[in-house]
Amino acid sequence: MFFKSYKEIKTEDLKLADFDKIWTKFCFLDETGTLSDQKDHYFTVGILKMSQPYYLQSKIFYERSKIRFYDEIKFNKLSKNNSGFAKTVIDALFETRSISFYSYSISTKSDYYATSFDADPWMAYEQITLKLLDASLSEQEIVILIADYVTTPKGIRFEVDVKKSFNQKKNRLALAGVCRFDSKSNDLLQLVDLLIGTVTYDIKFSKKLVKGSKYKLEIVNYVKRKLGTVSFLNGFKNHNFNIFVDKTDHLDCDATNEKGLSS
Repeated sequence: MFFKSYKEIKTEDLKLADFDKIWTKFCFLDETGTLSDQKDHYFTVGILKMSQPYYLQSKIFYERSKIRFYDEIKFNKLSKNNSGFAKTVIDALFETRSISFYSYSISTKSDYYATSFDADPWMAYEQITLKLLDASLSEQEIVILIADYVTTPKGIRFEVDVKKSFNQKKNRLALAGVCRFDSKSNDLLQLVDLLIGTVTYDIKFSKKLVKGSKYKLEIVNYVKRKLGTVSFLNGFKNHNFNIFVDKTDHLDCDATNEKGLSS
């Protein structure tokens, strides 16, 4: 194995020459929903983390080529024509080793959103991203963040601020860089969209915020069966998936405060 684990060496003591002792991971980040839209209650940010994106990307590209399917896969655009391929992409994810998924869902109606982010959607987006990075980062590891492109106000410097804040918090080079791409150009960003769309839609459907689309529910149930869970309403966690859902939105009677993602 190329990477060697030396637990006796502190992460902060590693040098660039110790390249065989440092994991480098790619994190693909996307969001669904709009925090500034008071009608769209739920907002989810998700990260898919892996060492070698090549394996999963190549598998998806092969499946695309096999059936000559080149459209973008988006959860909000699921239909009879693309739900089958969406399942193929999800299958490819579960067949690929050493991949982790982290997500954070919150409502614009929640107490935590109002008190922690001052109802500022851009602050919330940045802080939730930092929470996900913190939960996903391991010792002796440096990550690279690839995020879906979104149009931001002129004063927002997401790429610069996230990198600076995260490295300062960790007191080391933990995040090598942040770059945005249009998700149309990247299958792995599209896969993140499928996963966070699944989580968000399951929450909305459970809270009767949406009536329920046949093809969206088909994918929601497909992912839940893969994970062996009946609902994402209270979050979900296993070895590879860490799904956190804030429950202070007052949209159900048994809501309780949550501390947040666990690493």
